[in-house]
Amino acid sequence: MSGQSITDRITAAQHSVTGSAVSKTVCKATTHEIMGPKKKHLDYLIHCTNEMNVNIPQLADTLFERTANTSWVVVFKSLTATHHLMVYGNERFIQYLASRNTLFNLSNFLDKSGLQGYDMSTFIRRYSRYLNEKAVSYRQVAFDFTKVKRGSDGVMRTMNTEKLLKTLPIIQNQMDALLDFNVNANELTNGVINTAFMLLFKDAIRLFAAYNEGIINLLEKYFDMKKTQCKEGLDIYKKFLTRMTRISDFLKVAAQVGIDRGDIPDLSQAPSSLLDALEQHLASLEGKKVKDSTAASRASTLSNAVSSLANTGISFTKVDEREKQAALEEEQARLKALKEQRLKELQNGHSSYATTVASPVSTDGGTVNTAPAIDLFSTPSSTNGTSKAASDLLDLQPAFQQQALLLSTGLPTANTWGGFSASSTTQPQTARGLNVNFDSVFGKNSASANNVDSAVASSPSQGLIPNGQQLGKLVSDDLDSSLANLVGSMYHQRAPSVMAFPATTPTGMMAYGMPPQMGSMAMINQPTMMYSQPVMRPANPFGPAPGAQVQVLSILLPSPVAFI
Repeated sequence: MSGQSITDRITAAQHSVTGSAVSKTVCKATTHEIMGPKKKHLDYLIHCTNEMNVNIPQLADTLFERTANTSWVVVFKSLTATHHLMVYGNERFIQYLASRNTLFNLSNFLDKSGLQGYDMSTFIRRYSRYLNEKAVSYRQVAFDFTKVKRGSDGVMRTMNTEKLLKTLPIIQNQMDALLDFNVNANELTNGVINTAFMLLFKDAIRLFAAYNEGIINLLEKYFDMKKTQCKEGLDIYKKFLTRMTRISDFLKVAAQVGIDRGDIPDLSQAPSSLLDALEQHLASLEGKKVKDSTAASRASTLSNAVSSLANTGISFTKVDEREKQAALEEEQARLKALKEQRLKELQNGHSSYATTVASPVSTDGGTVNTAPAIDLFSTPSSTNGTSKAASDLLDLQPAFQQQALLLSTGLPTANTWGGFSASSTTQPQTARGLNVNFDSVFGKNSASANNVDSAVASSPSQGLIPNGQQLGKLVSDDLDSSLANLVGSMYHQRAPSVMAFPATTPTGMMAYGMPPQMGSMAMINQPTMMYSQPVMRPANPFGPAPGAQVQVLSILLPSPVAFI
């Protein structure tokens, strides 16, 4: 099977709906594609382990859930992703794994879908056992052997005798689980198992380097130990020699699959005379008859053995340091590329708001979306390229001025029942200008600002502003007095034109008062207007009156008009 399956896409889509970027990335890293998890997905998961707001148990459980899949590809990739996070992720991740009673329960896993499934299932069972043992080791010693400080002042070299004798068996068990992977070069046939082998190879180098330093510390203390301690120490050293042979075979496989020779350390075994010296010393403590040996010869043998093991440790350390240096150079090259990209964007006048830790599941092809973010709080620029001060109520656009005056005077509007209704404005005025509700002005939801402007400007006899009267004069520095002047002018010049409209009530008698928020103004008395025309109601009370001309500004001025 090659490429992402339909199941992979559906699973990723489900996590997209729930908004879980971590779960989606885990699914992307553990697809049915026969290749190792992609670097961008692993890098994102590593970043997640360093974020305090990421739920580490949830991340780990998501990986565990993927191992319940029946496909060897998904399960194997889940194990490699977990291993990658244990090595390169924040220590919180492996701490959580160590706190669990059980991790991977794959001792009986078997993919029967094909011959390759049978073969890979064997390595899945071995690989899961090593990861379990790696977590158990951390639980027992509270640190990762592959990450401890090494050298003459390192953790394993400075450990006291009692603790050293308890720690070395733990590191032996982890080394045994790693070497039990037992893969040959001709079995590394796909990208999934190759990825697992590379992780095991790096672990083997670091783990054996720590193991080697623990043995050096043991040998240096051996001739000063008690009898029981010497017996334990001798057994540990014999097992070490066996594991040295096995690690040598493991490194040969690495050389066969194309790993650079410079990345494979050299093993220098201690002389066999050292083992004889250790056994004779224990025999002497037990009261057995042994060969006569001088302290000088014993010290010489020990010195040669320690020197050989130290050379092995140096070789392993150099390989580890070379890998760290390569990783550092790779990271520096990546940062340099990002810096150059940023400089180009600044030179081209483009701004990128994407970060290097963005979820990789939202982009394709490994690219990061660099589209600038939309400023939801920006004010759109005017068509002529100039901006007006929106907070200046006395510097509004002319068309907008007319609409604002309509609303602020609270003029009556025709309703659907054939009558009139007073429309008093209660809209707040903010620092950005008048908030005009055109629907409340004209009594219908379909009215727009453009229709209002065209209606006002289409007929001089229906306009609000009399001829020869300028808006600048009406709108003075005092808003209250300006509105008073406006209403007065409208009253004297527009009142007679109202008679042209048919009455829509039986009595035709209307009286209205201005809104109280208009302020204190003078009283204007005018006789109430009476309409004697016959009332014609349509058959449909919700329809327009037959023959009635639709007027946007069919209003009746109040009589009397009261200003409070």
